[in-house]
Amino acid sequence: MSPLISRVPHGQSPLRTVQVLGGGNAGSWGHPLDDVLGGMHVRSLAEGLVARGVRVTVCAPAEADRVYGFTDTGAAHVHVPRSSDPVSVAALRTVCADADLVHAHGLHASFRAALALSGRRTPLVVTWHDHAQAEGPRAHLLRVLERRAAKSATVVLGTTSELVDRARSRGARDARLAAIAVPRPRSGYTHPERPPSKVRAELGATERPLLLAVGSLDRHRGHELLLDAARTWRRADPTPLTVIAGEGPLRPALQKRIEDEELPVRLLGRRDDVGELLAAADLALLPGSREARSVLAQEALHARVPLVAARTGGIPELVGDAAELVPPRDPEAFAAAVLRLLGDPARRQELRERGARQAAGWPTEDDTVAQVLSIYDELTQPGTVGGA
Repeated sequence: MSPLISRVPHGQSPLRTVQVLGGGNAGSWGHPLDDVLGGMHVRSLAEGLVARGVRVTVCAPAEADRVYGFTDTGAAHVHVPRSSDPVSVAALRTVCADADLVHAHGLHASFRAALALSGRRTPLVVTWHDHAQAEGPRAHLLRVLERRAAKSATVVLGTTSELVDRARSRGARDARLAAIAVPRPRSGYTHPERPPSKVRAELGATERPLLLAVGSLDRHRGHELLLDAARTWRRADPTPLTVIAGEGPLRPALQKRIEDEELPVRLLGRRDDVGELLAAADLALLPGSREARSVLAQEALHARVPLVAARTGGIPELVGDAAELVPPRDPEAFAAAVLRLLGDPARRQELRERGARQAAGWPTEDDTVAQVLSIYDELTQPGTVGGA
């Protein structure tokens, strides 16, 4: 984030904002989506807003501040559990009492913020980062949460056109597209003491292709499809090694399949060196995702690593023609795309170049902060809802 001059005119009080984040399990790669996407975004947003003279208080579980370092940006942090129970909502309501504006990130955070602001005229901005999914009775509950959050918000920001349309269908008065920038490592994707060759050696991929997937081990991520595809490419010579960074409830079942079927796949668990893993990989794999703007897809294109991804959610809108896209839930097509790329150095180089161009057109962190701040100014001007 570049240095910025304070926006607060002399003699005026700074804008007071509260950022509400879920994140009961905030942390490194492999945690729930709102935690990773929301945590990275709020950290970046807090840094940019504080630099512009805005007072920022982040309401999130204590673990989230330890992971993302909100207070390192100059923001205040208040521990508020992710729960929507009356005690947690009351705590959030107290923190928001003197806020000029509240900004909630993720569906559950926006629902809790709506409860906390009930009866008040404080403007509520909501950002939806991903397309939440549920089945059976939980699907009805999900729709209820979405309607309450959308109707309570002054403005809903969706990270894809699909999410903007979804917010409008749920009753949002004002829904806008607001792509979120994923902060890039300031030192790049390699570490001087762990060059890609060393990382590959540590993983056992010195003389074989290295394929990287990242994400929590749950059934929405497509890891079962990845294992199905690995049955095909284990016959290649040399056999690619697939590594999956992430943790989750499917780990025992996935590990059993890997062992029983003797698949060339390693589960790495939670990692804090995904950038280095990515820099060492020949291909990045995204077999399935609920994310509207996949973190891995953005990181892969920034790092110039060719990406093979299922054509789902916001992926086509995000990557354009800069990735190899395959039909969802089709392991044969996925495996074929991987093997085709591994055998085509020219196509891999083409994807690296297209990826760099595509990533260059994405909003920067400063662009994101500037757009959000313009909305804050719009909603806190005299005569607007919540304005003086």
